[in-house]
Amino acid sequence: MIIKQNRYKNLSELFKELFPYKVQKISINAGFTCPNRDGKKGFGGCTYCNNQTFSPEYCHTDESISSQIEKGIKFFSRKYHEMKYLAYFQAYTNTYEELSVLKGKYEEALAYPNVVGLIVGTRPDCMPNSLLDYLEELSKNHFVMVEYGVESTCDETLNYINRGHNFECSCDAIRRTAQRGIITGAHMILGLPGEDRDMIISHAENLSRLPITTLKLHQLQLIKQTKMARQYKESPEKFHIYRAEEYIDLAIDFIEHLRPDIVIERFISQSPKELLIAPDWGLKNFEFTALLDKRIEQRDSFQGKKYISDKHRAED
Repeated sequence: MIIKQNRYKNLSELFKELFPYKVQKISINAGFTCPNRDGKKGFGGCTYCNNQTFSPEYCHTDESISSQIEKGIKFFSRKYHEMKYLAYFQAYTNTYEELSVLKGKYEEALAYPNVVGLIVGTRPDCMPNSLLDYLEELSKNHFVMVEYGVESTCDETLNYINRGHNFECSCDAIRRTAQRGIITGAHMILGLPGEDRDMIISHAENLSRLPITTLKLHQLQLIKQTKMARQYKESPEKFHIYRAEEYIDLAIDFIEHLRPDIVIERFISQSPKELLIAPDWGLKNFEFTALLDKRIEQRDSFQGKKYISDKHRAED
């Protein structure tokens, strides 16, 4: 019997290492805002952001955490009857509140039957040490992962998209979190304005120096009702809209330079069709992944194929 080896490390591998049962994320919209919207850092948010693209049908801020989890479990239990769940605080900045409020929301989620852990999506400039103290304690008895929106390792790009922080801020937050023994993830957008292939590959090299366990990638998407959509309309020449085949090769180029042990959670994201301007590939996530898997085989490629650690660079 021939066992097919994965050419990149995926999330299911990590979950099999950590859990003796199947787990599924349940997305939660806990009603948080963002310092880049309420004036603390800026107004209007990041230029690409329309948070309607992040929330599944069962996520509504007028419902409690428990109610959203209940609906999420009903949604997924149609397919899988025996499963545990991770409460995924996804929309906006899920650490941007007083510690007592955050504790209440996190602990309400963990108290729900069959919820075995938390995933908290946030910005790197919204992680005080007091919250890390709490999450470190929580992680002793529960699965806890913090996922940071890094988006780019280039400060010029971060400024252009009105991100409100620089790359060093991301580095600091990631290091402080990983030092506590908390599983740490990063999120990147490939194809932001002004970033060519070489710069995008440099992101892989920069991220590989950080103590991240997981990485989410997705293609730049132009979404209605965003500042970036207006910028595209005014100056389309500043944007490169990738074709699916082109993006697949770019993603493979990226992971060839990525540290081999980093878990790749995903390569693309799907925004609601009614909000999407471009690119519209007409592919579901599993269809895209099948095309990428076929292409990576054709290229005889794999994650880390061209990765060179800093130690080996110094020796050379």
